[in-house]
Amino acid sequence: MVITMFWAFCLGQVQALAAEISDAAIVPLERPKELSVEKIRLGRRLFHDTRLSHDNSISCAHCHDLAHGGADHTPHSYGVGGAEGVINAPTVYNAGLNLAQFWDGRAATLEEQIDGPIHNPVEMASNWPEVLAKLRADASYVESFARVFGGKITEARVKEAIAEFERSLVTVDSPFDRYLRGDATAISEVQKRGYRLFISYGCVSCHQGANVGGNLFQVMGVFGDYFRDRGGETKADLGRYNVTGLARDRHKFKVPSLRLVVLTAPYFHDGSAETLDQAIRVMAKYQLGRDIPDEDIADIIAFLHSLVGKMDDADAHE
Repeated sequence: MVITMFWAFCLGQVQALAAEISDAAIVPLERPKELSVEKIRLGRRLFHDTRLSHDNSISCAHCHDLAHGGADHTPHSYGVGGAEGVINAPTVYNAGLNLAQFWDGRAATLEEQIDGPIHNPVEMASNWPEVLAKLRADASYVESFARVFGGKITEARVKEAIAEFERSLVTVDSPFDRYLRGDATAISEVQKRGYRLFISYGCVSCHQGANVGGNLFQVMGVFGDYFRDRGGETKADLGRYNVTGLARDRHKFKVPSLRLVVLTAPYFHDGSAETLDQAIRVMAKYQLGRDIPDEDIADIIAFLHSLVGKMDDADAHE
C-alpha cells in the first residue's frame, strides 16, 4: 500500500511539473549568431578528417554522420581496428545547446568533449602530439590555421575550429518551430494532438526548451528497475555517477534532445530501443509509470516528426 501511494505521488509530481511548464514548454530554435565562417569551414574539414585517428581510418563524421541525423545508427559505435564502444553515439546536431556533452555530462564544453574520442582506445585511439604532427605536415592546413587564427596549428585551435563548426549545426525552421511562431498550418491536426499528448503524459517535464531536451540530467528508471529488467548493468549504465561518484547520480543521464529523434535510431544510452514506438513504451513504463495506448503513441510519433528542421551546415551561415 505504501509503495503504491509512493509511485502515485511520483506520477502526480511528474504530471504537475508538466502542467506548470506546458505553456512555454518548447521554444523555437534560433540560428546561432556571431560564429566565424572561416572557423566553421576549417572545423568542418577537421570534422571529416580521418587523420585525427591513430590509423587514419576514423573521423568525427564516422560516428556522427551529418547526412543521416548526425549519428551512426548502431547501438554502440565502432572505432579504430573495429573496436566496439560501450555506449550509443548521440547526434551532433544541436549539441551546442546541451548543458554538457556526453551522456554522463563529463565534458562541460564542445571543446572539452573533443578530447574524449581523440584519446579513447575504442574510438580514435590517438593523442594530441600525433594529431598535431599529421596536421602540421599538411601545407594546406598550415596555411588555413595561419589565415584563420593568425598563427600555427595548436591543440586549442583545432578544438576551437571543430567546436565552432559543431555550434553551427542547429536544425532551425522545423514545422513545429513555424507553428510556435504563429503558422497554424505548419503542422497537421494529428501532430497537434500528439503535442498535447506529449504534454499531458508528462514527457515535456524532461524534454523541453529549445532543444526539446539536453538541459538536465534524469535517472533512467524512476518507476522500476530498468537495468535489472534488461538483464543487469554495466559500468556505462552508472551514468553520471561515473563522473561525480555521488550515489544520487547512479543511473542518471543527460536527457537527449528530441529535435532529430525520428532520424537517430536506435535509442537510449545503450542503444537498446530499435524503434521510436519501442522507446516511447519503455519511457512510459520506467519514467512515467504507465502504459500509453497505441493510438496515442502514433500521434506522439507524428508530433516528433514535426521537430525535424534544416540540417544544413557551414556555408548556410554566411
